[in-house]
Amino acid sequence: MKRTLAFSAPALSALVLLAACTVGPDYKRPPAPVPAAYKEDGWKPAEPQDTARRGDWWSIYQDPVLDGLEKQVDISNQNLKAAAAAYEQARAVVAEGQSGFFPTFTLTGAGTRSGQGSNLSFSSSRSSSSNSTVQLTGDASWDIDLWGRIRRTVESDVANAQANAADLANARLSAQAQLATLYFELRSADQQRRLLDEAVVAFTRSLDITRNQYAAGVAAQTDVVTAQTQVEQTRAQAIAVGVQRAQDEHAIAALIGKPPAELSIAPAAMPSAVPVPPAELPSALLERRPDIAAAERLMAAANAQIGIAVAGYYPDLTLSGSYGFESTGLANLLRAANSLWSVGATATETVFNGGLTAAQVAAAKASYAQSVANYRETVLTGFQQVEDELAALRILAQQQVVQDNTVKLAFQAEQLTLNQYLQGTQPYTAVVTAQTTRLTNQETALSVLQSRLTASVSLIEALGGGWRASDLPSAEQVKSDPPAEASR
Repeated sequence: MKRTLAFSAPALSALVLLAACTVGPDYKRPPAPVPAAYKEDGWKPAEPQDTARRGDWWSIYQDPVLDGLEKQVDISNQNLKAAAAAYEQARAVVAEGQSGFFPTFTLTGAGTRSGQGSNLSFSSSRSSSSNSTVQLTGDASWDIDLWGRIRRTVESDVANAQANAADLANARLSAQAQLATLYFELRSADQQRRLLDEAVVAFTRSLDITRNQYAAGVAAQTDVVTAQTQVEQTRAQAIAVGVQRAQDEHAIAALIGKPPAELSIAPAAMPSAVPVPPAELPSALLERRPDIAAAERLMAAANAQIGIAVAGYYPDLTLSGSYGFESTGLANLLRAANSLWSVGATATETVFNGGLTAAQVAAAKASYAQSVANYRETVLTGFQQVEDELAALRILAQQQVVQDNTVKLAFQAEQLTLNQYLQGTQPYTAVVTAQTTRLTNQETALSVLQSRLTASVSLIEALGGGWRASDLPSAEQVKSDPPAEASR
């Protein structure tokens, strides 16, 4: 005999309407302070190059070695693997939350044997002093999400997962920018070593001149010793550059997930061009930076938590049902006469909890307010970083022009002073001073070029490195794609 539990149409309609109710505020992105234009907007690069393939922003530097290193970051960087695992964990949490939309089914089997008297019998024969019972029961329970507590939970989990995806993109961009900065620092060390080696050659020629002058009796021995000291001092400086270069190479190896012993970067020339992508409108920055996207998604997650807390004011409704069989033996267990069933509903309302629910709602609202402040601060920091790098590039470009001219003048002064020394009108100390000044100005020019390249990388990072908010997985993708298993 079949039994059917029926609801009247009005009761079923009321249940559906209640199930569609979701308490708490719906999320709307709060406004952020966005300027109409950058303060440094009046400065434009002479030849802006924004032709790099989206994502591979480092290709604008046209350096094959840098290209090869950058492509390894996404494959082997351990920080990125950790961030990717955090995203997969967040997706698994979404799947956990979605399971609350469905009923829970359990199947229980049990068998007992009981009796009276002092003798225990485990034989299969029946006696008046013992009996057996076998049960097979299926139970189902379903938490009806009347007030949207489960839906708000999933909403919060999805936003958190999207924030994790943005964190992954931000970690990737940060690692790529760090590698490019280290790479240009390494190339600067190569260039500095080249300058010092060339200076050693030039100073050695001056040493030969002083030796000849001393042999001819027109120079003092102190001139020879001074020239020799300058050569050895410069040679020592050239050797010392190797320490910084080695450390840069080791740091690059760690970024691409390799032990330092497995990476060797051959010396090469320092790039002389400093490509700079043009800055878009400030409003576009909100869609270009993954850290801003992460902060925005955390706001959405915090907003949903308010709804979860507010749902604590309302009763929970749980439907339950059970169907099974009970018999004194397995042979007769599945007969209709031995069937058992039950259906029921349980409503639970918190009458008094000492203000716990009110405190939870207040805490959720405060957490949301904090996330709004963090979001706006992240936006302000983004604009500050863009302005910083635009200003740095403008000012450093001006300094580079002046410094290059200073290097040319220092070369002229060095040559004039050396000629005057040969004519006997200047002491050798003047030659040493002129040569030291020329080398110092060359090193300063190299430092300015390195700073310009570093500022260029930082500007690209501050502008999001080609990333866009549309790269984030949608809510449907987060909920529908099965979470990947972490690789061992």
